[in-house]
Amino acid sequence: MSNNKKHLPLFGVGPLIVFGQGGITAIAIWLTYVFDVGFARFDMLKIPFWVVGILLILSGVGLDLSAKYQSKLFTNIQENKLITDGVYAYTRNPVCFGGLLICTGAIFIANNLLLFGVPVICWIYMTIFLIKTEEVWLKVPKAFIRGKPCHEFGLAKYVCYCGGRYEWWFLSGNTEKMI
Repeated sequence: MSNNKKHLPLFGVGPLIVFGQGGITAIAIWLTYVFDVGFARFDMLKIPFWVVGILLILSGVGLDLSAKYQSKLFTNIQENKLITDGVYAYTRNPVCFGGLLICTGAIFIANNLLLFGVPVICWIYMTIFLIKTEEVWLKVPKAFIRGKPCHEFGLAKYVCYCGGRYEWWFLSGNTEKMI
């Protein structure tokens, strides 16, 4: 691989999305404690919510690590290769989706019904970022970042890949792969 070959940014908008989701979630949880909205907590559901929360967090971390290491995310970005196997066979954005699962797990652990709208806000935030940035970069035959072409696989390959999977596996026609 030549060092002067252009590719998408190694980190793209992923960290902005994941840390943004984390920030939104942390602030929302903090506000429920600052304004003492304990009336929305269900003590009888504390243990089941903790179990669900921990499972969601572990799933999110697993999805993130699988995308980065099993699917060799950073190597494939540097080589301008579109990843379509592993977790990418089920979701186009496993790192961001993993971040959403982690934040949703934190909401369950916080055990406050007022917080259950936060994952929806995080999902909207993430979707807008992805549509306005990575989706545009990947659909343009020769996308430009900072005025320079950044990848080579272009429109046809990416659109074909997108046709078989939604951003999130549970909305995808690929659920038969889950079995």
